[in-house]
Amino acid sequence: MAYIHDVKYYETDQMGIVHHSNYIRWFEEARMDFLTKIGYPYDKMEEMGILSPVLAVSSTYKSVIKFGERVEIETKVISFNGIKLILGYEIKKLDSKDITTVGESEHCFVNEQFRPVNMKKLNKDFYEAVVSNLE
Repeated sequence: MAYIHDVKYYETDQMGIVHHSNYIRWFEEARMDFLTKIGYPYDKMEEMGILSPVLAVSSTYKSVIKFGERVEIETKVISFNGIKLILGYEIKKLDSKDITTVGESEHCFVNEQFRPVNMKKLNKDFYEAVVSNLE
C-alpha cells in the first residue's frame, strides 16, 4: 500500500537534503496509514488494549531527497505470525519513481502490561487483514 509524503523544509539538514532520522518517522507514518487502510487505525488498537512496540528498524539510503519533493512510501508485509510483524518500506520519488530508500521495521503485539499477545487468537479479523497483504 502506498502513502504519499510531501517533504517539509524542517525535515532537511544544512545540506538541503532530508535528514536521515526523518526516514524512520516516515516509516511510522506509512505504517499508521497501512493500519488505517486495513481497517485497524492505531487508536482502535489502543482502545482494544493492544500496543505494538518497535523491536528493530533499519534503512538503506540509495539517493537523496530534497525539500519540496513528493515521495511515495510503499509498505509491504514481509512476515507475520500473529505476534511478530515485519514490514518493508520502499521510498520512491513521486515524479521519477526512482527508489531512494528501502527499509524494514519489526514489531510485536502486547497488552497494556506489555505481555505478548497472539493476534491470530485475539483478533482473527486483524490477523487475516494483515496476512492478506503478505508479499
